[in-house]
Amino acid sequence: MKRLATVASLAIALSFSQTSQAFCGFYVSDSGKQLLNNATQVALMREGTRTVLSMQNNYEGPPEKFAMIVPVPVVLQKENVKTLPRELFKKLEELDAPRLVEYWEQDPCSVAKEEERTRGVAANGAPAMPMAMAREDKLGVKIEAQFSVGEYDIVVLSAENSTGLDTWLRQEKYNIPAGAEPYLRPYVAEGWRFFVAKVDVQKVHFEGSQAALSPLRFHYDSEQFKLPVRLGLINSGGKQDLIVHILARGKRYEVANYPNVTIPTNLDVEESTKGEFGTFYAGLFDETVKKNPGAVVTEYSWAASTCDPCPGPALYAQDFATLGADVLPKTQQHQGEGRWNYGDNDFTLTRIHTRYDKATLGADLVFRSAPAIIGGREFYTQDNRIEHGAMPAPYNNFQARYAIRHPWTGAIACEHPRRGIWGGPPGGQARETPKGATNLAFAKRDATFSLASFVTGDIPEIGFSRSAAPPPPAATSSSAPTTSAPATSGCAGCATAEDTSPAALALIAPVAIAIMRRRRKS
Repeated sequence: MKRLATVASLAIALSFSQTSQAFCGFYVSDSGKQLLNNATQVALMREGTRTVLSMQNNYEGPPEKFAMIVPVPVVLQKENVKTLPRELFKKLEELDAPRLVEYWEQDPCSVAKEEERTRGVAANGAPAMPMAMAREDKLGVKIEAQFSVGEYDIVVLSAENSTGLDTWLRQEKYNIPAGAEPYLRPYVAEGWRFFVAKVDVQKVHFEGSQAALSPLRFHYDSEQFKLPVRLGLINSGGKQDLIVHILARGKRYEVANYPNVTIPTNLDVEESTKGEFGTFYAGLFDETVKKNPGAVVTEYSWAASTCDPCPGPALYAQDFATLGADVLPKTQQHQGEGRWNYGDNDFTLTRIHTRYDKATLGADLVFRSAPAIIGGREFYTQDNRIEHGAMPAPYNNFQARYAIRHPWTGAIACEHPRRGIWGGPPGGQARETPKGATNLAFAKRDATFSLASFVTGDIPEIGFSRSAAPPPPAATSSSAPTTSAPATSGCAGCATAEDTSPAALALIAPVAIAIMRRRRKS
């Protein structure tokens, strides 16, 4: 075939407000009525030239049939496509989300084990609805494959030119927005196909007004590891939010054609952040991108078999197989068992996050493997300071992690108290599960945001000085007063959280453009 780019997974959602969440696919309605997408997730596995793409889409709207159109680099057949259980995506989103933890200063008079100062580095490190075929020949559009999977009736199209494809879709009564043809043109020129999944609502389970569509998974081979995001800009009304999860054996990924930056991590935050964690993290992300124009942000890269702290359950070997390990090239065989080992302990999960609009996105995202990094573990460096930011390492242990600290408030009756030893709550109380920041595309963003309202110190990675920052807005009645940790604080052996077992997942998908009249989302 012609040069094919690998659709890693796009996730761009047509937004009915100024900000949209990542959405895989290009929704169109044969009824002309609007559909709202409010939650899409995509997962990607990559090994050699093989890509396995999984995506989950929900929509709100009238219970008519609708279709999702996704650019793909090859013609997919029925054996390349399957549906997945929905629960898997919730586990994935919780696993690699930015996390908020709480620590309590331990009794300064208790004996602190010196060796606990280095905890964290080595402990967990290892690394049937046929579409009309008339006018095909005249317009240069060809139906390459046609089959049904679950509630989806699937057609794979090719096109000789984008004008013909645009015309054919309109003649098939898909409400394509004006000006779509120039966005279709690059994909047609590069030999991409168009995966059209029609849904019969009679086969779909509804949860209220939400259609609980089964996630779709498909795989293909292509030399280039590329994410086709340009098509999703057709109906963009503002910023689009894209989170890419990539799962690969023993390596992390970054973009090759845009600047890369890691999110500032290991920051101490005010107690009030607990009720506004999404707002805080969205603001920190925006400030990071402002200091690094055009950059794509790495938020997580970790061995897929564990996490620490864990805001949600980890993925297990069967989860990896369901998400695509069963069709990846085989790398290892169980001794004497005659079956393949999918190498679940070797997978690294990388989460990449970007926000863009028509003015800032010039090209599709191209991915490349990248050196391992570590950060967000709260261990001490050689100069006895708590680590900040990302550092080179022999394995990947990087996460977006933020801490609320509760200084010791009890009596100190010993001669040589030891301050700054952090751990669980007093009296043996159970520690809460770390809080994850999810649904970030819809996090509150406004002009009153101030980092100084949330963080207790400086953020040198983005040049933020708390002392030099403008005064934060006055606290509201719902803001709880907080006490910052001592200046010498650090985590010398704090039990941040238990490890969980196999975790991970990766992703990224095709392109999304909503194809119907837009209604502003309240």
